[in-house]
Amino acid sequence: MSQTNELGDYLRARRDRIRPEQVGLTSGGRRRVPGLRREEVALLAGISSEYYLRLEQGRDQHPSAQVLDALVRVLILDADATAYLHRLSRPERRRPTRRRPERVSAGMRQLVMSHTDMPALVMGRYMDVLVANPLARALSPCHTQGVNALRAAFLDPEVRALYQSDWEHLSSGLVAGVRAMAGPESRDAHLAELVGELSVRSEEFRLLWARHDAKPRTSGVALMNHPQVGPLELSYEKLAVIGTDGQILVVFHAAPGSDAAQSLALLAHLATTGPAVTETSESNTLRS
Repeated sequence: MSQTNELGDYLRARRDRIRPEQVGLTSGGRRRVPGLRREEVALLAGISSEYYLRLEQGRDQHPSAQVLDALVRVLILDADATAYLHRLSRPERRRPTRRRPERVSAGMRQLVMSHTDMPALVMGRYMDVLVANPLARALSPCHTQGVNALRAAFLDPEVRALYQSDWEHLSSGLVAGVRAMAGPESRDAHLAELVGELSVRSEEFRLLWARHDAKPRTSGVALMNHPQVGPLELSYEKLAVIGTDGQILVVFHAAPGSDAAQSLALLAHLATTGPAVTETSESNTLRS
């Protein structure tokens, strides 16, 4: 993760993903880059090649709003990517910090555990699972208190097997969501360690992180092939926990009367009739 030239890294990653024909250029002949050349971006944005080079090299990290808007148009950025680009040009510089243990309030824990017919859990700022009800734990091995769901998604083969055909959608969304939540101004030592570890241990993660996608995913559909109850198509909602530093309440649900609803009910029965799960007195604190 770049700590000194986030803006330049982002611009470079985005122009690599734009095909010349998308912006009215011909793609004939040999091209040394997968997307647009620097001079092509500069020309289309109405700025000099020298100035655009300074942006990518980090020698100018505070372009004007007009320049940013021109780059948004050339790089075909959506609303989330546009907001992220503007944040990169006006970051809130913070000294490197090390996280404090994240805790779930007693009321939120009670809310999560009171849901017996829907998988529910709370994740921390960087996808550490802080609390999960029995049905959430039965749904996925990465929904276990103390587990980092991002690490598990890329390193635990059981998680990949669970999602199968939906894996590409899931993995890209997880990475983009973490980057969006962390923000370009983040200097969190825990995030740096997590990204460093996953970049070394997973080439797939490294390539996704290098794309610099930053897009929060607040709702969607998860397609799973559960080893106990078979195919599941579940909707999910992600709700910010007010008053915390980035905690998210995640709830899965199935359409009433659907096959998925019946399968989820069966899984809930299996979860409640299986071995009892006990929580330690320090259940609010993440394992290091």
